[in-house]
Amino acid sequence: MKIAIDISAVVYGTGVSVYTKNLVENILKIDKKNDYLLFGGSLRKKREIHNFLTSLRGNSVHNKVFSIPPTFADFLWNKLHILPIENIIGNIDVFHSSDWTQPPSGAFKVTTIHDLVPLKLPQLSDPKLVSTHKARLKWVKKEADRIIVPSQSTLEDCRELGFRKEILRVIPEATSLNFLSIKNAEILNLKRKYRISGKYILSVGVNPRKNTDRIIQAFEKIKAETGYKLVIIGHKYVDFHFERGVIFTGHISQEDLAVFYSGAEALVYPSLYEGFGIPILEAFVSKTPVVTTNFGSMAEIAGKAAVLVDPFSIDSIAEGILEAIKNKQKLVKFALRRAKNFSWEKTAKKTLNVYKEFGGKL
Repeated sequence: MKIAIDISAVVYGTGVSVYTKNLVENILKIDKKNDYLLFGGSLRKKREIHNFLTSLRGNSVHNKVFSIPPTFADFLWNKLHILPIENIIGNIDVFHSSDWTQPPSGAFKVTTIHDLVPLKLPQLSDPKLVSTHKARLKWVKKEADRIIVPSQSTLEDCRELGFRKEILRVIPEATSLNFLSIKNAEILNLKRKYRISGKYILSVGVNPRKNTDRIIQAFEKIKAETGYKLVIIGHKYVDFHFERGVIFTGHISQEDLAVFYSGAEALVYPSLYEGFGIPILEAFVSKTPVVTTNFGSMAEIAGKAAVLVDPFSIDSIAEGILEAIKNKQKLVKFALRRAKNFSWEKTAKKTLNVYKEFGGKL
């Protein structure tokens, strides 16, 4: 088979970027039979796409990079839905599109829906993202032959929105950060860099969907009892409630993120909605206990290895933090066992099996 994968997303530093990069790297390691064409479109970040393709040197793949900015790609393929992808990259058997655009194609069409935030929570999403994803998902629903989702929860969300059950495939995602080799000296250096004194609990992401305001208010309830700080990965937002002892890091590197996880007393992640929840796995492999939401994909991914709380209750979140700190040893033991169920190699193998469904259209 000739398999084309849209890698445009690798340059944006998002969860979808991590997924795209790790999927491609691992699928090329395990599949030496099929031919791959990796392509990407960008105007300002063409060099970053080229750099990623260069990092794959040694693999027998073809590649193509073209100057189509994301806004024009959205208009061309999601709104107008013209110009088949074959007109740009040539004939293919399988086409794995990105989460941004859905070009027309005569190939066996596979795509990944990472989450349905723009449709489920439009009030908490950028209007431009809502417009783009609504337009794209209209064509996905109409034309896709297989849809990959990262959790059973996201599958159920897709079914509620009218996607056909028989073409949905659950393939969990994973984490690739290296946590277990981090030394105490690295944690001390990081705390000096960000002016953190004493112990801290960690929160990843800043926006209403991540439940930042309730996390801060829950921290305020347990601050005096623990003496801990709250470190939030992300930038301050003026509409959030701030307290003493709360530290916003701004944008950080993946290397610093790994150290933050390893140095934390707990990860507090009571998000209102996620398609998967990679931070849960990142905390698991860094031996950090997790407090997360008691429903949806978060509860599904965490299993019995985390403290599950009501994300709408400040008291529940506060009590969950204290429980996680108290039962750290037991939670870490369960978490390390749970984390073994997830790897990018498994993700790649299951995705390759979806590609092999080519010819068996439903």
